[in-house]
Amino acid sequence: MMQNIFKGLGIALITPFLQDGSVDYRTLKKLVEYQLDNGADFLCILATTAETPCLTREEKDKITELVKEVNHGRVKILKYCGGNNTSAVIDEIKSSDWSGIDGILSICPYYNKPSQEGLYQHFKAIAKVSPLPLVMYNVPGRTGVNMKAETQVRLANDCPNIVAVKEASGSLEQIDEIIKNKPADFDVISGDDALTFSMIASGAVGVISVIGNALPKEFSRMIRLEFNGEYKSARIIHHRFTELYKLLFVDGNPAGVKALLNDMGFINNVLRLPLVPTTIKTKERMAEILKELRQ
Repeated sequence: MMQNIFKGLGIALITPFLQDGSVDYRTLKKLVEYQLDNGADFLCILATTAETPCLTREEKDKITELVKEVNHGRVKILKYCGGNNTSAVIDEIKSSDWSGIDGILSICPYYNKPSQEGLYQHFKAIAKVSPLPLVMYNVPGRTGVNMKAETQVRLANDCPNIVAVKEASGSLEQIDEIIKNKPADFDVISGDDALTFSMIASGAVGVISVIGNALPKEFSRMIRLEFNGEYKSARIIHHRFTELYKLLFVDGNPAGVKALLNDMGFINNVLRLPLVPTTIKTKERMAEILKELRQ
């Protein structure tokens, strides 16, 4: 029986770019080191926040090797592999080199808008061929379909290597239903920074975080305080981030966190089309909040 090893603070790692739009591998190396030195419990690579749809296969392979080399086994690595063509996802899983990777993150099929039975059969099919623990990713705002609690629990019971779900439905009621009915060896991971405090209080085991790219030490401290039952102290940190949570996503992800990292002196404020940098107004307000957080 596979167990979920992705707990605590997971970082949904960005992809930094040079001014000409090429991948900035030198800065990516520094960012990985920054996460590892400041509280990250695992890394989630080549998913939404990494602008993966706009990366070439060669770039994705090079990023994977760089992260593995820098990490050197210090924390677990969860790598994205998903899509809306079940057979293509199966082929990618079968043909990929998974050495140095500890788990696979796979999204609900997007655009097709499958039924709950279709979602069940999709994840059952890819779980059957996966050599690693599988974490499902439910994010209706991007896929156009919500995987309901009963479907998730059914998959958790029927597929031993489906070990967790990254839940970004935004529904605390649904999340509570999953946690209440799930088997003991299946975990819920927050996929929404703003709801992480509430989700961990309800029984989630961690987060795959966007804000953690910029502020891993602070966000990690909030999570650890909650795990220790120190909710009052954790809530104070959570409330300090309240406005920043909204600003990070108001102009799309990862535009917000890239602007924040740019203000911190880490990266160029460059994204690949169709994504563009956040507005000047948003960037200026985030810079003000960052200054307040550092006081």
